[in-house]
Parts: sequence; structure tokens; C-alpha cells
Amino acid sequence: MTLYCLGSINADHVYAVPHLPAPGETLAATGLTRGLGGKGANQSVAAARAGARVVHIGAVGADGGWAVQRLAGFGVETDHIATCDAPTGHAIINVAPDGENAIVILPGANICQDPDRIAAALAGAGPGDTLLLQNETSHQAEAAALASARGLRVIYSAAPFALDALRAVLPHVSLVALNAVEAAQMRAALGSVGGAELVVTDGARGAVWHHGGQSLSVAAFPVVPVDTTGAGDCFIGSLAAALDRGLSRQDALRYAAAAAALQVTRPGTADAMPSRAQVEALLAGSLP
Repeated sequence: MTLYCLGSINADHVYAVPHLPAPGETLAATGLTRGLGGKGANQSVAAARAGARVVHIGAVGADGGWAVQRLAGFGVETDHIATCDAPTGHAIINVAPDGENAIVILPGANICQDPDRIAAALAGAGPGDTLLLQNETSHQAEAAALASARGLRVIYSAAPFALDALRAVLPHVSLVALNAVEAAQMRAALGSVGGAELVVTDGARGAVWHHGGQSLSVAAFPVVPVDTTGAGDCFIGSLAAALDRGLSRQDALRYAAAAAALQVTRPGTADAMPSRAQVEALLAGSLP
């Protein structure tokens, strides 16, 4: 089985701040770290660290070779990452002492995707494989339609939330992932995600999976967060990898919740994704 991810690749500039800035406020940061990020790269790394075979489809600028190397170092296959005439995407991330964050993103090369390149990457894909999508790239709907026609499971992390993007992708999606705020926006606009299944994450309150008129829930693992940036990406990438290796919905939820719990205890995004061994150790020690 292979997990394909059409996703963003960013340079994360993470500033430690005494609190999240208010409008018009200037703050002095107490620290700066730089690392690999972007919702797509984060999910690819989370899935690869969970043991999945991951093929990343994306784009960087001429300045992005380091990001491709970092992805490869995590075990992600990078043959379908193009170099285009735009800067590599980057994010400015403010992180407060309680782990909460505020983020500004420059899309850059992430919106320079190409339908022909996506089709070439998925040429060997078929039933049993998975496509992961988010809203930080272009051509999600085309990729979803192609993957669905080839029999892939299509998992759509509808963030940053955009109603038009959600409408375009929904006919081709197997599973939609939203956080609680995004789910409220979706329900206010659409009422439901139609025939797709829905996973809603809610931070320390855990997550719920809605499918076929039923709901499954998982509690969050109690941890002291250091940095919540990328927690949702860790959850979805880990969930996709767990499903890829045949876990049930409930077991996949627990695996993803444990992975996200570990991830928020570490600074960073892609660099903070836990290994399968680390997650399984937490699960073994926490099962009733």
C-alpha cells in the first residue's frame, strides 16, 4: 500500500513569544527556530514515521533543496517534488508559553502544482492506496477526482478552511478531517459533508469519527503541551498511516490521538513527529 500526499512544503520560522500579539502590538521574541513545515510535509512525515510508504507530490522554489532533503531523510519519497519559479512556501509562527500559536503563511511554490505532474505521480496508484490532500496547494479537486476514479481512499484535511475548495473536492472524498472550529463553519454553510465520512478533532477534548450514522470517539491523552503547531497534521497523517496498515477506525483514532499527544510535547512541526515505536509505547502504557 502507498500513501500519496499532494501537499505544501514550507520553511517554518518559529518565534517564542511571551503571549500571542494583539492587533497593533509589537512583541520581542525570546527565541527563534527554523525547520520543515507545511501541512502537506507535516502529514507526509507523520505518516512515514508511523511506518507508511509515502510519496509526496509538491513543489519548492530554487531555494528549497534543503526541504526536499529533509523529507527524504524522514523516509518520504520525493521524486514527484518539482522545482518551480517561485519562492519555497514559508510560515511565520508565533508560539506562546502555553503552546498556543498564531501563523501567517506565504504559499509560494505550493500553488504551482501541475495536473500532468499529479497524474504522472498517481499513474501507478490503485485500490488500497490513499491520497492525502489539504488546502495549502492548488489542484486539489483535480487530484481528488483522479484518485477517486482510480479507486484510492481520498482523505481531505480541509484546512485552512475554504468553502469553495470544500465544495469542489467533496464529490471525490472518502474522509474529511476538520477541527471543531472548521466543522462548525462547514455545518453552518453545508449542513454535512454528504456521503463522505467525517473526523472532527477538538484539541484536549479528543476527536470524533462520524460514519454511516454512527460515531466513534477518542479522548485526548493528558500531556503538558510545549507547542501545538502541527498537532492536527500529526493526527491526520498518523490516522492515514494506521488505516493504511489495516487498523479499525477506533484503533486508528487511538493511534492518531497518541501520536498527536507526543507531538505537542516537543517544539517544531515536521521535526516533532513521533515514530511508530514511540506511539506504540505510549499506547501500551496507557491502555486500560
